[in-house]
Amino acid sequence: MAECMDEDMQEEAQPMRQDLTCPVCQAIFRDPLLLPCTHSFCRECLQNSLKVNKKCPVCRSLFEEAQAIANRALSSACDTFLKQSNWLQSRKRPNEEDTCNLHLKPLELYCEKDEEPLCVDCVSMHSTHRLYSLKDGAPICKKELSFKVKIFEKKVEEYKKMTHKLSNSVEYVKYQAEQAEKQIKAEFERLHKALVTAEALRLKALSDEEGQKIAAIQEKIDKANEDIVALKKLTETLKKEMSNEDLPLIRNFQKLKREAQWPYDDPMIPHDSVLNMGNHVGALSFNIWKNLQAHVKYHPVVFDPNTASPWLSLNPDLSTVKESSERLTVPENPQRFDPCVFVMGAEGYKTGKHRWDVIVGDSPKWIVGVCKESVPRKKKFTVSTNRGVWSIGLSKGVYTVSTPERTELQVQQRPERIRIKLNMDKGEVSFWDGGTAKHLVTLTHEFDEEMFPIFGPGLYSSPTVLVQGKIAVHTS
Repeated sequence: MAECMDEDMQEEAQPMRQDLTCPVCQAIFRDPLLLPCTHSFCRECLQNSLKVNKKCPVCRSLFEEAQAIANRALSSACDTFLKQSNWLQSRKRPNEEDTCNLHLKPLELYCEKDEEPLCVDCVSMHSTHRLYSLKDGAPICKKELSFKVKIFEKKVEEYKKMTHKLSNSVEYVKYQAEQAEKQIKAEFERLHKALVTAEALRLKALSDEEGQKIAAIQEKIDKANEDIVALKKLTETLKKEMSNEDLPLIRNFQKLKREAQWPYDDPMIPHDSVLNMGNHVGALSFNIWKNLQAHVKYHPVVFDPNTASPWLSLNPDLSTVKESSERLTVPENPQRFDPCVFVMGAEGYKTGKHRWDVIVGDSPKWIVGVCKESVPRKKKFTVSTNRGVWSIGLSKGVYTVSTPERTELQVQQRPERIRIKLNMDKGEVSFWDGGTAKHLVTLTHEFDEEMFPIFGPGLYSSPTVLVQGKIAVHTS
């Protein structure tokens, strides 16, 4: 009986809903306003209409905004209707067919454009849209969603692969940290030993000078003590003779006078009796640091292992690179060259002058120069200034410059050491024979981004070596 009552109330509510529906937004009135032409609209709908013109949206009658008055009776009726509709919605059975919120009729159609279900009374509001039955519309939705499913499934696999790569990167970072820690400790231990040796030498020099100074002073103390004894003895003798009678004293006066001579110099503190503190502690830390130069290596450029091809092996101090006997297990980080066999310098340059030497030895194939930071890393490319590389190289016995047309470079004798000079301010990179200091070629360009040294050592067992720089201490 209750179900029949609910159905009857729903049927009765449909005409009322239509009467309480705003002709503009097709929803139940919200704060309705009444126009002189007797048409009512939601306050917001009417305000939006006024932005276009001052005509009734239904009958097109002119009106002034001040003529629109609040329709309290209609507003009260809408509130009552909405409360009743909510009550009816709460009384629906869980398995009851869904109905249109506007017309309270079953949802039987699907609008392809708006992608939503409709009832038969909604057709007039979607007259220009393509409509399907729910049976035909569901496959359309499923087809589109199946594309999404495939995309997400593919993303899941890609994410799994990336997670695996990231996990490998974590392990590699741990390996890097372990290797760096060992090398740092070994280097500090080596320098510590040098410092301990220097400390021992300085303490020995201090101890030796201390012993020498004290020995010299003690020798003077001992001599002074001997002189004191002799002086006391001579004084006692004179006092004894002076106690004799006058005649014997006068007879021996000349003799006593001759014996009362002291031929030795008076004791004095030596000029260099104290330690030369300036030699031992003057500018101590600077002198220690200056003497450590013999134990320090300096390279103007070092290789960046994070850019090195997996087929290249670097020594611990990043100054030598050569072919690896097998492909190294390294992360596929964005900076790494692969498949191209290159490695970049660890430091880039934006301004200033820079110079470094590379020993290429008798390697039959190599490339050295500078490149933009944006040079391709994950694909093969032709080394050229057009690709952001300014370099020279050797291949098949021919020396070339990396111009777009691959200019051949004439050399009188095979250079085993190449010197690169980069002047960022002038936009020049020049190449020299490092052994003979002979100029080979200069390339010019207005460098508009950070430049890095680049090396292509080729896959050969002979290493490419970065030459140590000279260390000089300047004071002012």
